[in-house]
Amino acid sequence: RAAAREQPPPRPMSTTVQRVTSKKRKFVADGVFFAELNEFLTRELAEDGYSGVEVRVTPMRTEIIIRATRTREVLGERGKRIRELTACVQKRFNFPENTVELYAERVNNRGLCAMAQAESLKFKLLGGLAVRRACYGVLRFVMESGAKGCEVCVSGKLRAQRAKAMKFKDGYMIHSGEPQKHYLDKATRHVQMRQGVLGVKVSIMLPWDPEGKQGPKQPQPDMVTVFDPKDDVVLPVQEPKGGYTKDAPAAPAAAPAYAGGAAY
Repeated sequence: RAAAREQPPPRPMSTTVQRVTSKKRKFVADGVFFAELNEFLTRELAEDGYSGVEVRVTPMRTEIIIRATRTREVLGERGKRIRELTACVQKRFNFPENTVELYAERVNNRGLCAMAQAESLKFKLLGGLAVRRACYGVLRFVMESGAKGCEVCVSGKLRAQRAKAMKFKDGYMIHSGEPQKHYLDKATRHVQMRQGVLGVKVSIMLPWDPEGKQGPKQPQPDMVTVFDPKDDVVLPVQEPKGGYTKDAPAAPAAAPAYAGGAAY
């Protein structure tokens, strides 16, 4: 009987791509890492206005930037909570020591963040607020924050046993084409109510911002810019050349009808 070959130890899960030879495996590993990290932070920081995460991989270490509306709660007292999150991420994904750093970044305008508004609507519904009143409150706050349009959709068992969906819209909203990839911010949340699960969808149409702070830099392709008319330039009057003299002789006076006759 041939001796059984020794099985290699299981490879630890890691986001470093030194061992991965295939491009396909690299992108799949990065996508799985981002999805699991985003799910973990969504559950952990839901009450602190979690609004997304950004991963930056450098040769020395991996930087994870957490965007939230209340960064003080994310950091914790003397940075205790951010250190706990860093330890959890490092242990779960098998990062070497001191190769991963977590940072908290404050959202400039939470009224233009779909994830923050979806979480806000979720906690309003869990608190017992009426669906129509909660949705109109979110809609009004988003539009007052400078958004071009907003759409809120709530579906499930709202009042009776029969499930239905309610949509609330305001402003201008696009749904297709290349601009919707840059101008639309969408978020979906599930609300565990007593009568069942409610689905919450929030879509926000961001405004155009040339500086790129409140919205995308590139304008929409169908945007028309009307410039102010130029000032009229008064040209000097030039003298005509030839065929006309300025001091032309006056025409002779007409002769009277009755020359030498009696005056009547």
